[in-house]
Amino acid sequence: MSLTQYVYFAISSVGTTADEITQLLGVEPDEVTVRGSLTTSPHTIPFCHCWKVFCREPGLPVDEQIDQVIGRLRPRMEALTNLTTRLAIQEGPGGAILQVQRYFNRHDEQPSGSPDDTNLFGWHLDRAVVDFLAATGADLDVGEYDMTPSDD
Repeated sequence: MSLTQYVYFAISSVGTTADEITQLLGVEPDEVTVRGSLTTSPHTIPFCHCWKVFCREPGLPVDEQIDQVIGRLRPRMEALTNLTTRLAIQEGPGGAILQVQRYFNRHDEQPSGSPDDTNLFGWHLDRAVVDFLAATGADLDVGEYDMTPSDD
């Protein structure tokens, strides 16, 4: 069974731009989204700015990908918690997220490893990750998708 997976930490805001987030944190993002960059009428799309740090390293279990992402952010923990706390007060909770995306049997991309090489199917969150999520007020979202073609 093939498995493609990646992890990212994102901060979303209606009023604080990705450039401002970069300046506040002193960490360069891997990807940004600019609010309203696609269209502004009749609805603003995307509806918020988004700043993301990724780990897409093939063959790494999810918990190691999470450790790499958090490892990039941990040296700026005080600035990060100050920012996420301010955004939660100003815009409400939900501005920070740790996203895990996993695609099983996806044949349009190179798999990130196989269960024969490394056990990529099981993963866990240790106390340090749980503490990081609590300190930043981040949600954890896990998406797992079976991409096996149907026999329709």
